[in-house]
Amino acid sequence: MGAMHVVPRQGGEVAIGGPAEQVTEAWLANRRLSEHTRAAYRRDVRAWLAWCAQRGADPLKTTFLDVNAYARGLEAQGLAPATVARKLSGVSSWYDFLVKLRAIDGNPVGGADRPYVSRDHSSTVGLSPEEVDALLRAAEAAGPRHFAALTFLADLGLRVGELVGLDLGDLGWERGHRTVRFVGKGGRPRRRALTPGASQALDAYLAVRGEQEGPLFVTSTGARLDRHAVFRLVRRLAREAGIAGADRLSPHSLRHAFATTARAEGVPLEDVQDAMGHADPRTTRRYDRDRHNLDRDPAYTIAAARVRRTGG
Repeated sequence: MGAMHVVPRQGGEVAIGGPAEQVTEAWLANRRLSEHTRAAYRRDVRAWLAWCAQRGADPLKTTFLDVNAYARGLEAQGLAPATVARKLSGVSSWYDFLVKLRAIDGNPVGGADRPYVSRDHSSTVGLSPEEVDALLRAAEAAGPRHFAALTFLADLGLRVGELVGLDLGDLGWERGHRTVRFVGKGGRPRRRALTPGASQALDAYLAVRGEQEGPLFVTSTGARLDRHAVFRLVRRLAREAGIAGADRLSPHSLRHAFATTARAEGVPLEDVQDAMGHADPRTTRRYDRDRHNLDRDPAYTIAAARVRRTGG
């Protein structure tokens, strides 16, 4: 698709104008998204448009049959169902934007056969509490910046994008709690309380970093630490700690561990949901790897309450 021209339509409707790249950027500018999600959506739409161009298909005239063919091609490449579903989600959002602009009458992804992705499934490799402890010990030995960064991930369950996006000015105090403020997924402002351990690790790091304004976690050259560096750090420290499957771990593994451990320690689901910034509690449950543990079967709680009431 080389260009999408402005074409007046009946009733004052207007087709989208300018090249496809401009359409995509207008769509992304209309969404409250993190830079990471924005980049992923941009790649997904470009891949779809490239597929259409290879087949001489006009993206404004494609149907659900074209989308189905595209999806089956992605699956043939060995992509996981969740990955295919995510790619189609980006394309679907792009088409929703065009529908709102009345450039097209309907979203072709709407009737497509999307892969089923269970709400209970997550491909992220989790960590046990003992493995998190070992990872933090390795981080502490590696230096104050590494220790502070991984403690924030472990104790607060932050997303890696939230971690690397922090600035020194985001730190503060509120009613006796040391806090950190940041913009979460979907552009929502968030605030979290720092644990004593996270606060101590932060102070040790700030003693080295200094109190100058700017990114909280910086490289040796003063640049903002990026997500790729944190990925590499987690895996390197996991190998040093002797954790199995270290090369399959990610910063998100610590986020999963946060949710699982919180629920295992009896933290209510809604509190974990709020802490993690999930709009849907089903997402939080997916992070709780211990949710099928029979030790947590509510039947035990009901029976224990009956014993207390009846005395036997």
